[in-house]
Amino acid sequence: MCRHLAYIGTPVPLAELLLVPDHGLLAQSWAPRRQRYGTVNADGFGVGWYAPGDPVPARYRRSVPIWADRSFADVARVTSSPAVLAAVRSATPGMPPDESAAAPYAHGPWLFSHNGRVEDWPHALEELAASLPPARLLALEAQVDSALLWALVQERLAAGADAGEALIQVVNAVSSVAGGRFNFLLTDGTAIAATAAGDSLFWRTGPGGVVVASEPSDESPGWQEVPDNSLLTATPGHVEVRPIPTLTKEHAAT
Repeated sequence: MCRHLAYIGTPVPLAELLLVPDHGLLAQSWAPRRQRYGTVNADGFGVGWYAPGDPVPARYRRSVPIWADRSFADVARVTSSPAVLAAVRSATPGMPPDESAAAPYAHGPWLFSHNGRVEDWPHALEELAASLPPARLLALEAQVDSALLWALVQERLAAGADAGEALIQVVNAVSSVAGGRFNFLLTDGTAIAATAAGDSLFWRTGPGGVVVASEPSDESPGWQEVPDNSLLTATPGHVEVRPIPTLTKEHAAT
């Protein structure tokens, strides 16, 4: 479980997105207002962002609470980006506490985060894991459910699915064999795809761009809640929300 956020638009300092708002990710790490599972998010954090002219994002991840890392506060104050994905973590019991398990995960131009859990991990996903190429499994960043879900998403992206379809396919594939909560965030620095599947998700547009987050970071008007079992896709000038189609078990596993 966690709280996460993605932004795309005109460049903005990381601190303005994550630390300054009254109910931003910093505040959500100890006092989330909409979190349905867990009470604090103090098991690490991570931020990924894009620099102009470089399609490969930078990441800063730690196993400590975001409020305990004074170095990040300095980095966030002076670092601006047109696209950001960040998360504060509440580790599922039994999952490793080190920073390798902290979102965002990355590959090529992509950043990914999972807010939720897979029930009966890892046994429930043994068949789906076995469907992945060995190289994909060996490249897992951590031995946690979120890392395997990211590998499943990568496999669908590599097969030609766009970001939204890749997330839909994984939500359906995993839901067909396991219970759980599957709120995903995915960006390549030009667009955002997200799912609301078991936990809260909101979005807001402004003159600078669009924010997609587990919960509103302030009291400003314009925040809209994404219905459960929905896919959101966004660019700086456009947001679309549509239901996730429920596939048959036979097709969901593909």
